[in-house]
Amino acid sequence: MYTTVIPIMIVLVGVFARDVQAIQPGKTVSWDTPMGKVVFDGKNHADAGVKCLDCHSKIFKMKKGSTKMVMADITAGKFCGKCHNGTKAFSAKDSSNCGECHKK
Repeated sequence: MYTTVIPIMIVLVGVFARDVQAIQPGKTVSWDTPMGKVVFDGKNHADAGVKCLDCHSKIFKMKKGSTKMVMADITAGKFCGKCHNGTKAFSAKDSSNCGECHKK
């Protein structure tokens, strides 16, 4: 019985691990927005002392693409705005900082 169960468990763990990991620590992910492409740089965040689990799954869901954000949420202190509030990190409310995330 174990000769059948163990390979099945290995396959299932591999499938679920692939779905959960949106991005490896230290890598980048990007997505298009009306204000330009947003690039999340995992290395910059890690260098600032932020760990993956600081945001996942407290602020963001673990599955890539499962969180739908709009800028109004961020400036209201949700999602990225939890830290990008002008105290912990640069303020998302300050229009002079738009280029920090949004690339034309």
